[in-house]
Amino acid sequence: MAIRKRGRRAASANPTGADGGATLVAGSALGAEGGPLAKAEQGRRRRSIGDRGPILLLRAAHPRQSLLTALGLAIAAALAGRPAREAGLVFATVLVGQAILGWHNDLVDRERDARHDTAGKPVASARIDAGTVWFSLACGLLLVVPLSLSNGLVAGCSYLVAVAIGLLGNVALRRGLLSWLPWAASFALLPAFLSYGGWGGGDTFAEPFGAPPEISMTVLAALLGVGVHVLCALPGLVGDRADGYRSVPLRIALKTGATKLLIISALYTALVLVALAVVGSSVGLAQ
Repeated sequence: MAIRKRGRRAASANPTGADGGATLVAGSALGAEGGPLAKAEQGRRRRSIGDRGPILLLRAAHPRQSLLTALGLAIAAALAGRPAREAGLVFATVLVGQAILGWHNDLVDRERDARHDTAGKPVASARIDAGTVWFSLACGLLLVVPLSLSNGLVAGCSYLVAVAIGLLGNVALRRGLLSWLPWAASFALLPAFLSYGGWGGGDTFAEPFGAPPEISMTVLAALLGVGVHVLCALPGLVGDRADGYRSVPLRIALKTGATKLLIISALYTALVLVALAVVGSSVGLAQ
């Protein structure tokens, strides 16, 4: 009897018995790759990486628009016959300028974005301090000036004016019928930025690098700016209407619907890009 009792006590204390084995299997399943615990840990890691200051600062800079604009102008410079180092300088200049515009836009709109719970806005959600973004914007301004002037005096001034118009557009005219004007004006200056561009400065207003852009390229660039304006405005149309805005994209969307406007504006922008390629290859960028 004593032997049997001791055996029963030993079996109940054995951690690898039936109950203990089930516990170990369940724990292994929870912690295994793809299990609930593993998925939760991966989610925490992703959130921790996404909440880091540099990543949040990058997201506030509108990275996709900045990268596409910089890459597009760098390719245009290369197609116009500019050397690789000058195309690289164009890319760096435009990338910094676009980041400045993105930061400024998120700072100006942070209260509206918070009110409408706009996704992907770390400034509005207070995940990054507005003072940090203002400091980055100031550093960007200090960097974009020498970068721009390194393309040449006339080219650099053309781009700096384009950035200034973009900053103005973030705070003025965006509510009404002239919402398209800052976009058209800033994009219209980009052909001059490219056609007058060079390397390292050293030119003057009297004797600039390059030559004036073709008028047709300037007009097409302005039309491209209008198309980009409509495409960029589409995600925020609901909030714009709630805040009493009457911008051109909103007016059109109220008549056509947002889906149709997306299709129309995408086709319009693509056609303008094709026209820019055709005109650029036939008459060139500069006069």
